[in-house]
Amino acid sequence: MRTRKLATLLAGAALASTTLVVGAAPASAAGPCGSSYSRVGVYAIPKTGTRTGTLEVYYSSSAGKNCALAYGYGSNYGTTTWKGVSISRANGTGYEVNADYFQYYAGPVYVSAPGQCINVSGSVVAGTSTSLNNVHCG
Repeated sequence: MRTRKLATLLAGAALASTTLVVGAAPASAAGPCGSSYSRVGVYAIPKTGTRTGTLEVYYSSSAGKNCALAYGYGSNYGTTTWKGVSISRANGTGYEVNADYFQYYAGPVYVSAPGQCINVSGSVVAGTSTSLNNVHCG
């Protein structure tokens, strides 16, 4: 009788632990640009004045690419407003842009720039932007 109770208890514990593991997020969950990207920069939009958004820059050494997104901040997050993000190599080539009326963020946009610097810009609400030139040189 004791063995049967112990077996039932162990089976229940195994089921509970399996359920917890299945429901957990994987340790290598992909970020907004993909699983091999690491965030290398976070910047307020605009640089001075009332913040409307956040510009985030990511890099993947395995892909040799940079990635950028522009998020709304405060009342601009979760509200459909103008949001835009652009990225290019520092020399202006490889330019990619994503801009429109979005609820949460613009992007991601990518540029292949191994061993080069990049230009990146983010805008949340028309007229507010942050631009960085010749940065994140890799």
